[in-house]
Amino acid sequence: MTRVFENKTDLLGAVGETLGSSEWVEVTREMVHQFADATGDHQWIHVDDERAKRESPFGGPIAHGYLTLSLLPLLSKSVYRIDGAKMVINYGSDKVRFPSPVPVGAKVRNTAVLSAIEELPNGSLQSQITNTVEIEGVDKPAVVAQTVARILF
Repeated sequence: MTRVFENKTDLLGAVGETLGSSEWVEVTREMVHQFADATGDHQWIHVDDERAKRESPFGGPIAHGYLTLSLLPLLSKSVYRIDGAKMVINYGSDKVRFPSPVPVGAKVRNTAVLSAIEELPNGSLQSQITNTVEIEGVDKPAVVAQTVARILF
């Protein structure tokens, strides 16, 4: 179920809360190849199935770490939304780690925690969300990222 925030008060009152978890999303071969084309990162560990099966310590091709990170908007849209905002702007990331590789064909989901919120002088808010992207059936997460957004009301 999607957590809906209507106003600043709702957001300010939710600091420290787990907002929820997304549905599972498969990381497909097509996604990996499209990401490789978009970024120019055609490293064999991502795009050469046979070589990755032979030479990779992971037993096959894996998704780019930044591909998994770039899935956060897709994964997060079913977790929470801010209906009362005029605009939400991605402001950056404070910390990003890739503890475990995502095998091509694996499913991932995100769990979001509203770690911090700060009211800015212009009346907008700055939020920090701790995102934990897990891989179905794997103990260690694929990505742990603290993302920062500016929310204008």
